[in-house]
This record gives sequence, C-alpha cells and structure tokens, in this order.
Amino acid sequence: MIVLGISCFFHHDPAAALMVDGAAAAACEEERFAREKHAPGLLPVRAASACLRSAGIGPGDVDVLAASYSPSHYKAMRLEHLRRTGFSPAQIAKVLREGPVRAAKARRRVDRVRKELGLRETVEVRWVPHHEAHAASAFFFSGFPRSAILTLDGRGELDAGLLAEGLGPGISVLRRIALPDSLGMFYSAFTQFLGFAPNDGEYKLMGMAPYGDPAAEDLSEFIGAGGASAAVRGGVGISRRSGSGFLLYPARFEERWGPARAKPRLGRPDTDIAAAAQRALEQAALAVLRGGPACASGPEGRICLAGGVALNVKMNRALLDATGSGGIFVPPAPSDAGSALGAAAAASAEMGFPPRPLEHAFLGPGFGEEEIASELRRRAVRFERPGDLASAAAGLVAAGKVAGLFAGRMEFGPRALGNRSIIAHPGLPGTAERINRSVKFREPWRPFCPSVLREAIGEVTGDDRDSPYMALAFPVRESWKAGIAEAVHVDGSTRPQTVDRERCPLLHGIVSRFRDLTGIPAVLNTSLNRAGEPIAMSPAHALDIFFGSGMDCLFLGPFLLEKEKI
Repeated sequence: MIVLGISCFFHHDPAAALMVDGAAAAACEEERFAREKHAPGLLPVRAASACLRSAGIGPGDVDVLAASYSPSHYKAMRLEHLRRTGFSPAQIAKVLREGPVRAAKARRRVDRVRKELGLRETVEVRWVPHHEAHAASAFFFSGFPRSAILTLDGRGELDAGLLAEGLGPGISVLRRIALPDSLGMFYSAFTQFLGFAPNDGEYKLMGMAPYGDPAAEDLSEFIGAGGASAAVRGGVGISRRSGSGFLLYPARFEERWGPARAKPRLGRPDTDIAAAAQRALEQAALAVLRGGPACASGPEGRICLAGGVALNVKMNRALLDATGSGGIFVPPAPSDAGSALGAAAAASAEMGFPPRPLEHAFLGPGFGEEEIASELRRRAVRFERPGDLASAAAGLVAAGKVAGLFAGRMEFGPRALGNRSIIAHPGLPGTAERINRSVKFREPWRPFCPSVLREAIGEVTGDDRDSPYMALAFPVRESWKAGIAEAVHVDGSTRPQTVDRERCPLLHGIVSRFRDLTGIPAVLNTSLNRAGEPIAMSPAHALDIFFGSGMDCLFLGPFLLEKEKI
C-alpha cells in the first residue's frame, strides 16, 4: 500500500511524505527546493517528486493521496466555533461564506498536485482533518502502546487543537479546541508585536523569554485557563487589517505597551512580555492536557505532542515535569509540514497498514558521491578526501574550527541532526558569538544546541531521557555548564540532540572522537543555513552557504574543503 501525503492548505510549510506498507519511506518540505523559508502559498510538487524518487516509486504506483485538510470537518466544526464566538450575524455569515471557498480551494490544490505529479486520475483521495493528521504524526510513530495526545497550532479547519487517546492501532478524539481558542495564535500575536515574523519567529520569542521576569506582566486579560479549557480573549490572534498587512495582536497591546516593535529589542519590558507569554502558554497547555486522559500522568504515563506549538521545547518540558509522565514523544516535524506525514499515516492505518515507529528523521533527498564531485569540479575548488571523516571532523572542531556537515539523506523537520549541520566546539569561549555574527548572521543573543552522545546525556543533564529530535529542553548540571557553555542558554537550560550510532553513525563517530580529544561528549550543532533561508538541500546549496559565510571547513559527502587551503 503506497500512500502519498501532502500538506499545502494553510499558506505555509507545504510538504509531502510517502508511506509504503506502513513504513515512512520519505518526507521533505517544499521550502528546501524553493529556497524560500516556509514556501508560502506553494504546492509541494517538488517535495512529492523527491519522495517518489527516493523510494524508487513511479507516480502511477501511488494508491492513495492523503490531504491534511477536510472540507467535511470544517462543516462539522461550525456549530462549536460559532458557540465560542457568540453567534454574531457577521460571524455566521463569514463561516457560511468561508467554508465553500476553502473547500473549493483545497480541492483545486489537490487536483493540481495530482496532475503535476502525473498521478492516476482515479487515485483515491482521502481527506484527513488537520489536527487528526497532527495526532497521527505523533502517536503512530512514537512506539507507545498507549498515550495521551495533545495537538496545538494556529488553526486547522475551524479548530486549533485536540485532545485524544492513542491505544494500539487507533486514535480516539476526546475533545477539540475550537477557534478562537488558539494557543498558537496567542503566541504568534506576541511574536509579531515584539518585532518577530509570525509563523517563523516564535522560536525566537521562546529564546528571548528567559531574559525576562514572567511575574512582571499580568496577561490575564488576554488568556485564562481553568479545568480543561484555555480561553484566548481580548481579540488576541484574530487578524485585523492594517496598512502594512494583517495584525494578530489587538489595539490593547499598543495601549498597554506602546507601539508594536519594528524589530526585536533585548530589554524591558519586552523581555518581561516574552517571559509572561511563555509562562501563559505553558499554563494553558497544561490546563488542556489535564482535562484529557489519565494516561498522560505518572511514571507509567505517556504524552504525544504535535502541531506547530510543539516546537516550543520549554512548553514540552513544562508539561513533562508537571505531569510526571514517564515518556514524551514529539515528531521531528510537528508543524504543518509534519501533517503531510500524519495524513499519510492516518490513511495507511485506515487501509489496514498500521504505521511502524519512526526509526530516524533522515527522510529527505540524498546525493551520491559522483553528484557531489561533479558540483565540486564545476566550481573548480580544491578539496581532499580524508581517510577517516569522523576523526578529521573531530580534530578540526577540537582545534576551534567551525565545520559544515553535508551527508546522507536530508532531515525532515526544522532541526539539523547531523546530515545538514554546522558543528563547533561547545566549550570554546566566543564560539556562539562568532557563529551568530559571521556564519548565521543573526541576533547575537540567540542560543545554540548541543549534540550529546546518548550514553552521556544523563551525565551532562541529570536526565537520561532520549531526545533524538531536539524536542525537549533539559537543565544542564553545574559540573557541565562550563564544558558546554556555548550551548547553554541564559537560564541554564539546553535543547540537546541525543546521538546514537544506529540513527546517526557519522555524527556519533565525530562526537565520540571529539570526546577522546577534549573530554567533552558533545558538539555545538546548528542547521546548515544562514538567517532567513532554508536548510541546505543539495551540494550546491551547501557550497553557497560555505562560501557565503565565515565557516572554516565543509565536509561534503566524503570530501573536505578548507578555506585556508582553497
């Protein structure tokens, strides 16, 4: 059974994913091909084509095309949405008008993808409600036999999240969160007001929050949590038109805190506002989760999270700590891109092919040695071929060099996990400042993450939990705060990737040899890109980033380029 999943229904993060007999065979985001972050408004045709090529499958072999949007679910959510918004005549008219328009647009997009890919005219199309696709992307790939499931994002059809229970091969939806109670839009409103781009800069707001005092700002007029609800109020997250576009924050924000920021500023009250928004998000998400199944809590409990809000690693940690849950799973692409894989997984399960647990996130395109060598010859650059890549990389990083890694298949999701990464010494003073300034070209206060040997994560953080997709914040032990200081945030936390030999053989080898040289079982790891651009997809992209930044060296497949030798 071959199922192709697509996500392209909410203007951002179009993606495609392929399931073959219950196994995730390929997945990638359209932005990597378009070279425009989040690829707004595009169809995932190049991403889908790459998925089919990676699996050696022809367009005519696809049995099901699964879409992470459902026109019928939009209809089903109308009453609950109107109940929440008060049944105003204007809102009723909007919902009645918007539903058919969105349905027609979704069908056109699916049909265009089918035609451009050359899929059979008779291919079956399955419409998967957006948040059910998110839920499937988490639970089905978690390996948990039973779990509570919480999805949160800006919006689906007319909802912004759901609570569910996963049990065996099925998912039972317990409660849906109707718009406008959107924790994703709540957080995006503060993101936009403080000078970041919504649907992109939320992780920057999360990084700013530890610099502030959450108690300094009371946000109760904008959000309230109690029981199993999280009520977003005061017009937060409801778009209003302005001369410069659409605003997600109400006029009350400017009455209280002055004009919206043209660009972010690391100072009060902005840091306090960010801290308060982060705490409010965590408290509201916890209130929603506590209204769900009992299997979320206690040492035997399990939690699966998805939706764009699940990229907030601080919230994920807060939910884990507050519930005392014994396990948490966040897929490598919890955002709308991941709903393509979720839609494919949900359809696969419905067709009698239960999805298997995800083994790794390396589901994107890969490039052979000859393809890489051809690009190097075309550019006429000097390179060498080390006998031992891992030892060569570890030695250069130990010497203070900033190195790019381009190897194997590209990661699915926003986190670089060693195949499209930039790595550096996590304990060398000034490394983070240098990478922010001359490699990534981004704000100087932005934190970095470490890739830590799986066998050493407990030693470094005091928490032995596996975190292969950088989905969880960890406290860093005092004894290690100096050793990996360049990858520790101002609040003493870090967002590690746990690296094992089976999932990440090259990176595991590099970090192991780096530990032999330095005694540190971790390297600083950030994505192979510069500010504002997608992660490198091809050898050409990697070389553009290498020559267009202050990176010292680049491991491109089996080859090594060093700037001082070129």
